[in-house]
Amino acid sequence: MTRKIFILFSLVMTAAFVLAACAPQVSNPIATPPTAAPVVTEEPSAVPPTEVPPTEVPPTEVPPTAVPVEPVTIEWWHITTVDPGKSLWQTMADEYMAAHPNVTINITILENEAFKTKLTSVMQGGTPPDIFQSWGGGTMNDQANAGLLQDITSYLDADGGAWRNSFAPGALAVYALGGKNYGVPWDMGMVGWWYNKDLFTQAGITQVPTTWSELIEDVNALKAAGITPIALGEKDTWTGMHIWSYLATRLCGKDGFLAAADRSGGSFSDPCFVEAGTKLQELIALEPFQPGFLGQVHDEMQGYFGNGQAAMELSGQWAPSVEAAQSADGVGVANLGFFTFPAVEGGAGNATDAMGGGNGFAIGKDASPEAVDFVKYLTAPEQQSRVAAIGAGIPVVKGGETGLTDPNMILVQQGFAAADYFQLYYDQYMPAAMGSIINDATAGLYAGTSTPEQVAQAIEDGAVQVFGK
Repeated sequence: MTRKIFILFSLVMTAAFVLAACAPQVSNPIATPPTAAPVVTEEPSAVPPTEVPPTEVPPTEVPPTAVPVEPVTIEWWHITTVDPGKSLWQTMADEYMAAHPNVTINITILENEAFKTKLTSVMQGGTPPDIFQSWGGGTMNDQANAGLLQDITSYLDADGGAWRNSFAPGALAVYALGGKNYGVPWDMGMVGWWYNKDLFTQAGITQVPTTWSELIEDVNALKAAGITPIALGEKDTWTGMHIWSYLATRLCGKDGFLAAADRSGGSFSDPCFVEAGTKLQELIALEPFQPGFLGQVHDEMQGYFGNGQAAMELSGQWAPSVEAAQSADGVGVANLGFFTFPAVEGGAGNATDAMGGGNGFAIGKDASPEAVDFVKYLTAPEQQSRVAAIGAGIPVVKGGETGLTDPNMILVQQGFAAADYFQLYYDQYMPAAMGSIINDATAGLYAGTSTPEQVAQAIEDGAVQVFGK
């Protein structure tokens, strides 16, 4: 009996396993039928993997300076007070802000002397602008040593030095101290004589002077014809200082000046510096300047020349655009010419030696990366070409020269390029305090209150005080 029960139980269990194996499986009642499209029932905000999230920017479209999440304000001070340069700077700022919506650029425009005064004030307070006008040299060095400027060497050297290599090395070096850059140039040129060809013709002058004696002869010829020979704005004392310092460059030469300026065995009371004052005194005695020149500033000098009231002015590469802007008709001298400062007979310097400098941007200590990037934009070849095209400056980066079409600006560039010795403005090469000493001392010659010997000794006494030797 037991055996029959066991066999019966075995048969029942076997049948149950067979039926279970053969039976169709029951579908999950909430599953989506196989023929229906998949329905997302969870996390409706999730983005399918094949789509780009709305806030994500494709890597290939991100520019080198990715837009930050926070707004950035850039304070920019410059001294281009007249058009077309003034408007061009504004246009470039507007272009940059349009391409970088998070960036706001506040522009402060100041006349040269007002700029220096206001900058001195904010520097004393330790709050320099992010970007501001700079001539490099001693003043910039003082600012850098005081910790008021930002070292931008890493920006220049990024990408294999792409930005650095775009500049003319000599121009960029003016904005370096101890192998570090605290700014960059946007213009570089030289001081020379701008002249009105029509007035020269009226005075019977058929060629430009190549020696100091010939320049004196031309001044006499112009006065005889009833023409004011030279426009000057001596209220801005640096305008007159340029004539004295160019004479010193011609008479003392490179070695003589550097020996005095670097305190390496020379003195500003050396005979060549006294002779520079004597030559200038010779010119002043001819009364070659316009009435009231002692009380007129640089822009008034430019306007006087631009209105055709004077035959010459000693000025830099900015002169064509400024004299036109300051003239009554906005056009300026129609028949404008340029010649380099004449050789001085018996001088140690060469006739090709040039004195000048340029304009640049210094970077304040707290400037943002966006501020540096904006300066990089301003000094790109495309922007440099636009500056050159309006006659506002001479390009300092490769490719910028394509905009240089004015024949006189080309002459300036050629004069700069031909110089074996290029001397930065005296009042910029040395510390700021020394620049003021030179400007004030030479002003005594124009006012008739100092002799050449007194001027040279005042500069030397100032150098001893500034340099301590």
